[in-house]
Amino acid sequence: MALRHAVLAALLDGELSGYQLAKAFDVGVANFWYARPQQLYAELTRLEKDGLVAGREVPQESRPNKRLFRVTDAGLAELETFTAASAKPAFVRDDLLVKVQAADRVDIDDLVTQLGERAQIAQAKIDLFGNLLRRLRGDRTEAEFLRHGDRVGPYLTCLRGLTFERENRDWCARTIAVLEERRQIHAR
Repeated sequence: MALRHAVLAALLDGELSGYQLAKAFDVGVANFWYARPQQLYAELTRLEKDGLVAGREVPQESRPNKRLFRVTDAGLAELETFTAASAKPAFVRDDLLVKVQAADRVDIDDLVTQLGERAQIAQAKIDLFGNLLRRLRGDRTEAEFLRHGDRVGPYLTCLRGLTFERENRDWCARTIAVLEERRQIHAR
């Protein structure tokens, strides 16, 4: 998947400025695609040049004018083509997993600390996703929203992010427990 597809998908809910797009990536898209704001602005420029998004200038009184972007029909066609193609499996590249792989031959104090930090980050994301899911579904139950909600895609990707972060948190906690127990057994 190219960044362009993630940007096009993020713009499906309506016009966004580059700043709003970056915020949308921070909250809802970052669980499956990370991009720095500079990358997003550059991609918006390319997408507009390719006719996949249209931008318009919005005058502002006390600030510089801003540009809002929306997906064009050509952009929707690009998303349709992308969606029809087979998805490639994801691959994990995580420094922390490399460190855990070496746990039997290194001092684990720093590793346990890093695992604890990762668990805290995961918990913060769990809280964020939980709030986002509640906001997306409003006063409906999850089952009602999934059956009748206007845009179910962002909700489903947020659910995946929530599951992923719960698994991260739980794995970190279990790994810490295993390493600490092994330290006690081998210290005897």
